[in-house]
Amino acid sequence: MTSPDSKNPLSKTQAAKKSPAPDKTAPTRQHILDELQRGEVKFLRLQFTDILGTTKNVEVPGSQFEKALNGDVTFDGSAVEGFTRVEESDMLLRPDLSTFLIYPQFSREEGERGRVARLICDVTLPDGTPFGGDPRQVLQRQVERARQLGFEMFVGTEPEFFLFERTPGGLGSTVTHDKAGYFDLAPIDKGERIRREIVNKLLQMGFDIEAAHHEVAPGQHEIDFRYAPALETADRIATFKFVVKRVALEYGLLASFLPKPLENVNGSGMHCHLSLFKDGQNAFADPEREYGLSQTALHFIAGLLDHAEGIAAVTNPLVNSYKRLVPGFEAPVNIAWSTSNRSALIRIPAKRGNSTRAEVRMPDPSCNPYLALAAMLAAGLDGIEQKMEPPPAIQRNIFKMTVREKRHHRVKELPADLREAVDELEKDEVIARALGEHVMDHFVAAKRAEWRQYSATVHQWELDRYLDLI
Repeated sequence: MTSPDSKNPLSKTQAAKKSPAPDKTAPTRQHILDELQRGEVKFLRLQFTDILGTTKNVEVPGSQFEKALNGDVTFDGSAVEGFTRVEESDMLLRPDLSTFLIYPQFSREEGERGRVARLICDVTLPDGTPFGGDPRQVLQRQVERARQLGFEMFVGTEPEFFLFERTPGGLGSTVTHDKAGYFDLAPIDKGERIRREIVNKLLQMGFDIEAAHHEVAPGQHEIDFRYAPALETADRIATFKFVVKRVALEYGLLASFLPKPLENVNGSGMHCHLSLFKDGQNAFADPEREYGLSQTALHFIAGLLDHAEGIAAVTNPLVNSYKRLVPGFEAPVNIAWSTSNRSALIRIPAKRGNSTRAEVRMPDPSCNPYLALAAMLAAGLDGIEQKMEPPPAIQRNIFKMTVREKRHHRVKELPADLREAVDELEKDEVIARALGEHVMDHFVAAKRAEWRQYSATVHQWELDRYLDLI
């Protein structure tokens, strides 16, 4: 991860000013139509996300642009994971006009077929009623809840990913693209050129990128976003994954956001830097208090810690996620907070003023960004509403603490596997309510099925360990 200073949202001269990000006015339908024509765009992708975090889209040609902008394009919801039943299959895609962008050209062949634009959509029922299973609207509900309390959450993210070689037949492998390590340079770092191309594509699409570098493990990379409002950040994460995979494909590589694809090396996380703003000022900052943290910040941190076990299934949703969350590979295991070390679940980076924020280190890039940010925001707001107080900050390496010392400091551990995480999610009424009945029911059912299938599968480790011995 980049240094705390690189996450500074505002310069010193800006720190006393109001909003940390400009208010973006959504373009009109006519403006978008003009841009589509001016840019010689041939296809428009209407993008949405299913409950498990997979990005979906319906692509329409130029003859259907006006229909798409009017929100009149339908799709079969029964064909999408966790959406709805066959008898209730018709769904509408209502575009958020503020998300309009024209994709850069990824290949010569694609350019010859015509340029492509995209709009991110909310999913509604045929009568226009918001669909309860739409993850984007789950986050919107929590954003509105924060607004009613006078807050707006901003998020900066640090998504990590691996680049792997493909087999001669084009299939993916776990052979890493290079053998480099943390912050290495080319030629050891063979991903430098690819990262630059990814960043250039993202910049062309209007992203604000802070840094890109090689991560700790061979073939592992990180690209950091500048902070933005929660919904905008979730939209960016979904688009970011597509761009990374698309550029990697052009180089004949596989980009994977699997949290732990390789043994005995660090897994991929997606640290989230969270802050609340109120009346244009950072509500986490208070220079008169210990650590420079306001009472609001402490309440928010306490809420995150209190609901960490219930959040885990959402922020770390795969069987594989919990193979990253083990001691020894820099991933958090302990439910604690700190201002000085990275062994805690929540770290408070050094910058203060409008840069004051809580770095939540547990999420991984396999999560649905809308549900993950909604769950974290709901937890933090519950801490504020209930006036929760966090335990004392722990400034020493928690990995080296004894069990007795952890008990003394009230340090609990995250769930050990997906089954335990789903159990904790079902017990957490605050997070369940934030997700909503439809998402909660379908998410839990899918994760239970995933765990059952995993548990019934005979793995190579078992054969290697037991076959000759027993």
